[in-house]
Amino acid sequence: MTYTLVPGTRRTVRPLALDPSQRAVVEHRGGPLLVLAGPGTGKTSTLVEAVVDRIDNRGLSPAEVLVLTFSRKAAEELRDRIAGRLNRTVATPLSSTFHSFCYSLVRRFQPADVFTHPLQLLSAPEQDVRIRELLAGGPDTGKVGWPSSLEQALRTRGFAEQLRTALARARELSLDPVDLQRIADSGALPEWSAVAEFFEEYLDVLDAQNHIDYAELVHRAVRLTEDPDVRRQLREEFRAIFVDEYQDTDPAQVRLLQALGGDGRDLVVVGDPDQSIYGFRGADVRGILRFPREFRTRSGDPAPVLPLRTTRRFGPRLLTASRRVAAGLGVSGGIEPAAFEAFRTPRSEGCPYGAGRVDALTFTSSGAELAHLADLLRRAHLEDGIPWTEMAVLVRSGLRSIPPLRRALVGAGVPVEVATDEVPLRQEPAVQPLLLGLRVAAHPDSLDPEVAQGLLMSPLGGMDATAVRRLARRLRDEDREANRGERLPRPSGELLAASLRDPVALELLGDWARPAARLARLLSAAREQVGAGEPPEQVLWTLWSGTPWMRRLRSAVDRGGAAARAAHRDLDAVCALFETAARAEERSEHRGVAVFLAEIEGQRIPADTLADRGVRTGAVRLLTAHRSKGLEWRLVVVAGVQEGAWPDLRHRGSLLQADRLSPEGLVPPLPTAQLLAEERRLFYVAVTRARERLVVTAVQSPDAEGEQPSRLVSDLGVTVTSVSGPPRRPLSLGGVVGALRRTAGDPAASPALRRAAAARLARLAAEHIGEEPVVPYADPATWWGILPPTAAEVPVRPVDEPLALSGSAVSSLMDCPLRWFLAREAGGETVSSTAQGFGKVIHVLADQVTTGRVEADADALSEHLQAVWDQLQFSAPWVAERERETAKEALRRLVAWHNARPERTPRAAEHGFAVEIPVVRADGSTDTARVRGSMDRVETDEHGRLVVVDFKTGSTKVTGEALAEHPQLGVYQLSVQHGAVDELVDGDPVAGGAELVQLRQPAGTGSAMPKVQRQPPPEPDEHEETVAGRQLRTALETVRSETFTARINPYCRFCDFQRVCPAQPGGATVLSPGAGTSSTEEGSDGRPV
Repeated sequence: MTYTLVPGTRRTVRPLALDPSQRAVVEHRGGPLLVLAGPGTGKTSTLVEAVVDRIDNRGLSPAEVLVLTFSRKAAEELRDRIAGRLNRTVATPLSSTFHSFCYSLVRRFQPADVFTHPLQLLSAPEQDVRIRELLAGGPDTGKVGWPSSLEQALRTRGFAEQLRTALARARELSLDPVDLQRIADSGALPEWSAVAEFFEEYLDVLDAQNHIDYAELVHRAVRLTEDPDVRRQLREEFRAIFVDEYQDTDPAQVRLLQALGGDGRDLVVVGDPDQSIYGFRGADVRGILRFPREFRTRSGDPAPVLPLRTTRRFGPRLLTASRRVAAGLGVSGGIEPAAFEAFRTPRSEGCPYGAGRVDALTFTSSGAELAHLADLLRRAHLEDGIPWTEMAVLVRSGLRSIPPLRRALVGAGVPVEVATDEVPLRQEPAVQPLLLGLRVAAHPDSLDPEVAQGLLMSPLGGMDATAVRRLARRLRDEDREANRGERLPRPSGELLAASLRDPVALELLGDWARPAARLARLLSAAREQVGAGEPPEQVLWTLWSGTPWMRRLRSAVDRGGAAARAAHRDLDAVCALFETAARAEERSEHRGVAVFLAEIEGQRIPADTLADRGVRTGAVRLLTAHRSKGLEWRLVVVAGVQEGAWPDLRHRGSLLQADRLSPEGLVPPLPTAQLLAEERRLFYVAVTRARERLVVTAVQSPDAEGEQPSRLVSDLGVTVTSVSGPPRRPLSLGGVVGALRRTAGDPAASPALRRAAAARLARLAAEHIGEEPVVPYADPATWWGILPPTAAEVPVRPVDEPLALSGSAVSSLMDCPLRWFLAREAGGETVSSTAQGFGKVIHVLADQVTTGRVEADADALSEHLQAVWDQLQFSAPWVAERERETAKEALRRLVAWHNARPERTPRAAEHGFAVEIPVVRADGSTDTARVRGSMDRVETDEHGRLVVVDFKTGSTKVTGEALAEHPQLGVYQLSVQHGAVDELVDGDPVAGGAELVQLRQPAGTGSAMPKVQRQPPPEPDEHEETVAGRQLRTALETVRSETFTARINPYCRFCDFQRVCPAQPGGATVLSPGAGTSSTEEGSDGRPV
């Protein structure tokens, strides 16, 4: 078969209609020129037309024109637009980034024997890892003489970042290690002597590995252009030079331009001093302001300045707001005042969205801000018809703000697109399970219980929490059978981790455990590959391709919608991980999986991948204000504009003070006014991205010490609106389902309205894409309370064994069965470490007093208390001091109580017991309770009866009425009757009552004694049953029936589970009485909460 390539029809791009200020730039007759271009003034179009004019009308060839900018995307856009205007292809690239151009210079002019292989350019995260690897050697290696004052900082993430900034700053200023040593020797900052030594070692290591970082790349290119022959050749080659975004240049890039076009030739630079926001990268706003004096014409005059006068991005309201922000940005520097004033006062013409709209909103909490933000975006899309792609949310800090924003927006049904370089690759959700699996393959000992559970519930394992619990129970049952009671079963987590090392054992469990068995086989195969020396990329492929995860993502992409956007992001992240692995293998020459893991897990800063995958359609952009420069949308939300966060007035590089570095030495630190000016310029960039509507949001806490809006919000000059309460019903599919469900189940609604709501729910439930339902939660089969209660496959407690209970468990079950289940069985109990530690210390000392090991003396006990007190954890020093005094007072009461009981004889302290008590259930059947526990103190009274004492160190009081039926004391007395203390006395023991000794509470005002509350001995009723016996039966039947209801009791206000308790307003569900009219019935997505 023969194929013939047919050229497509070329689309001719017509010249743009330029305004007079743009035309003046295009018609500039040569020499240096500074073009001041504010937001939306058409600077890119002007630059394109100027380049085309040089080629079409002035006889230059494309190879004689050099166009420089700062990002690959901007360079590609310029290249495409220029080629389209020329209506022909060109042999040489018409535009490139500074770093790309410098790379070509180094490869072209560097001596051939310097680099035997192509240079490998390090990304910022890779450079960060290299620096931390060198620092890991520490002060003991002898290579770098770090001062003792910095030894503790060497292995910290912050010091590595500061050192990276210092090295970059040195190269931007063309400083070598010897220059840094000179500065250190001057006494300005002695620590820089070690920095100089490290810099030299760092450069040697990179040269040996054939690596180079961005700052070093520009530095070497500048050094090459200092050669007269190289400079002459380049000046002959490039007869016209254009630079976009000149305000972002650093000193090294300015020196490069001086070498290329500092002789008065045709050098046109375009920029905006109000958008100089990359000071942390070395950019200096003074560079663009000094341009007229630093790049003079051939006659020696300052370079002319032409401002672009017309903005077409936004209307008068948005323009006015942006001008008010710009008014605080400072003076014109070296630019002629008339030109600067014309630049600062543009006109608004031709905006398709009218005057525009500016809103400033404050909310009472960050949660309310996120909820209203999601609601605002959905309403803009559904009511105003703004496409998702025409909206953006901008924040000051990506690492701090983007993750919670993304979760909130996605949860509210807002499609979101986040660039892969906004967060470190290792933090991407799709990357984390692959790295976890890779770590287990490389380091098998790292497979601990937490890792095992994480892998099983990750996309690699594909199991949910219920399936993992079922697997853990099955493994515990098998372990119990295997050891036949010779030891306690191993913890579930250990069994899960062990099972992932034995695929065969998992396969024997049946089909339901197949995902776990597949994961175990994958990990085994990956371990074998690591052992065989396979590269990281191949091991990752084994993990990635061995599960249905990849197919699920492809299927999600095909279905479209929100799931497709999430799948696209996951696929992009996984591709980036594979690219990183491939690059690491190429650079490192088979250094192995362990080294790759250390590098990727060591990356602490985000960076773009080499392949730009572009922006997905149909989603709201979520990005930082820094990344938004050069972009625009119809609706822009600038979120989280809080005082203390924006402006961020912290001095950068505080330890090494890299921001003070200059060729002459150290200069004074940047004043706060300059830091504020850069933060205000960043805010200016953010607010000028909107074409139709700008919304600025912040939290204004009712608490004077809480979060407050930034001072920058007031710069907009608009009224700030305070928004209270949650948004009204969300405009989402879930919100519609929730409203329909409430209406369909509302007895107050008319029958016709309820039927209409039910019909619409049925229609939504019937919608499918392929076999997948579009709105699964519209189907009544998924609603709580519709289906009958399900029975667990495995009982809460084994039915063929006595039911293990303690006195406190019986007490908890009598108070509230649901709380007992959530705390004891579901593992939700959260005991305060402070209260627990306090009580444990007092109980230990009480034990020692009872047994005579410590003298019953308050001073002696206080010394023992002091010896261990500092080991306890408290929320604040004043809390520790308060509790210490409370503990001493409790011990004084303990001593007074102990010494005032001559009629009592102590028999035991901390007496552990376990007895089996037969229980006759309500249906007449018999069961057995195995009651276990520990009695704080057992005494005999003057009649020889046994009295159980329970020390209380909490502040909760027991009323007299409740004391008679106190379950824990009753169970202790019941246990005495069934042999719990038989070994302490001769003959049959007789219960003589039980006592609560409240050590925190005095017996009365001014009393030195503790409050003692006594429960009398048990008295059987007419059915020969005691109160404690009835309570034990009730507790046993509750657990056996597995019916754990919520019960209102005096301890509810201290309960950890109020938010999920159906008896409380905050935890009401669709099963709760009256829930149908409660706003807590469903979440914003229509699902029950």
